[in-house]
Amino acid sequence: MFLDIFHILLNTMVGNIQWIGANILFEVPWSQNYFWGLTLISIVVWAAECVAPWRKEQGVFRQDFGLDAFYMYFNFFIISIAINGFYDVIGYLFYNIDITMQSMSLINIDDWPLVIQLLIFFVLLDFFQWITHRAIHRFDFLWRFHQVHHSIKEMGFAGHLRYHWMENIIYKPLKTIGIMIIGGFEPEQAFIVHFFTITIGHINHSNLKISYGPLKYLFNNPVMHLYHHAHALPKKHRYGVNFGLTLSIWDYLFGTAYVPEDGGLIKLGYPGDENMPKSFHRQFVHGFGRK
Repeated sequence: MFLDIFHILLNTMVGNIQWIGANILFEVPWSQNYFWGLTLISIVVWAAECVAPWRKEQGVFRQDFGLDAFYMYFNFFIISIAINGFYDVIGYLFYNIDITMQSMSLINIDDWPLVIQLLIFFVLLDFFQWITHRAIHRFDFLWRFHQVHHSIKEMGFAGHLRYHWMENIIYKPLKTIGIMIIGGFEPEQAFIVHFFTITIGHINHSNLKISYGPLKYLFNNPVMHLYHHAHALPKKHRYGVNFGLTLSIWDYLFGTAYVPEDGGLIKLGYPGDENMPKSFHRQFVHGFGRK
């Protein structure tokens, strides 16, 4: 068994490195090329920030711009080399005790129309991510990792993927449960969902004033998400507000929505954020050990 686990880790690591290389060298179709897709989305949203900034006093190269840009590629690609191997091992162990994705499924959407498959896939994953995000704010041992993300002092697109590497591990279990509900099935065109959520996440963290009108009750937006990063929280929501990643509907349904105004000039962060290390290597180990 230990030899099998070693081979799984090795094969996953090599496979991920080859996949990243293939993305960079344009050996992956544009529609599924996450490296250049992420880069293109970032450039477009950044250009929009430069042309029509919400907070006009904020610089084009805002505070921690370089650090956040590094986090984007580190979290999206580099850390996946280690994390994916870990979950492949978990899957192998479950398989050996006759637990598979299919055995835990509640519905089977394999034969459903593609649009319905994508919609169910998207809504389920977003809901379980909302649950995870709320838990990260509620429990102190998880919140200490999430502080890296909330130490952002000026909002910009690159802040979307500035988060502690442990969050990759924290989010994965509940996302996996969501996929298990539909039999471990990921639609063939799931990259459409992934690119859509990346785009919305970039926009939500951007220096753009967008609220989508009546659709604000369905989709998260920069105005709403700015208050998720507010330094001062309302007394009845001391663990946070506006937890939605792509959809805002969960916050409106469960009473955690909070948008008192849309001026955009509020202090960001959290009490004690002055103690957050400024360098990547120190943020890398932040959250472990004593407070």
